[in-house]
Amino acid sequence: MPAIVTHSPEETRQLGRKLGQFLRPGDLLCLQGDLGAGKTTLTQGIAEGWGSADSVSSPTFVMVNLYRAADATPLYHMDAYRIESLPEAAQLGLDDMLAEGALILEWPERIEALLPKERIWMTLTHVSENERQLQITALGDRPKKILADLVIE
Repeated sequence: MPAIVTHSPEETRQLGRKLGQFLRPGDLLCLQGDLGAGKTTLTQGIAEGWGSADSVSSPTFVMVNLYRAADATPLYHMDAYRIESLPEAAQLGLDDMLAEGALILEWPERIEALLPKERIWMTLTHVSENERQLQITALGDRPKKILADLVIE
């Protein structure tokens, strides 16, 4: 899929809203990018599209935030930046989170060896003050369907 460029934080959130509408329990969305690349802004939109009215913030210091849809289905938002080892990451219960809801994972490259093979991987790049480039890769049938639906809409 060619890279997508958003030209404002609102465009980044709008893309997230569209994506959030397609996510289901078991879906893993990996967000890779430097500080300020737009990961939290994108996640704000995803949570809205998911149906959550919860306030979205970066989980850097708490590691996992939970946002609930109107039907109480959880959307987990995890930050792996401060995880120091794979054994530490293995104790966080990624499989349990994915069994209950969808998972948005920031800094996924730090624990990639533990991640399911089926996932959407988004690399966000800061282009200018307002522009962000998003390179999206779908690994597996379900993620490929999500991206196909996202483009068609």
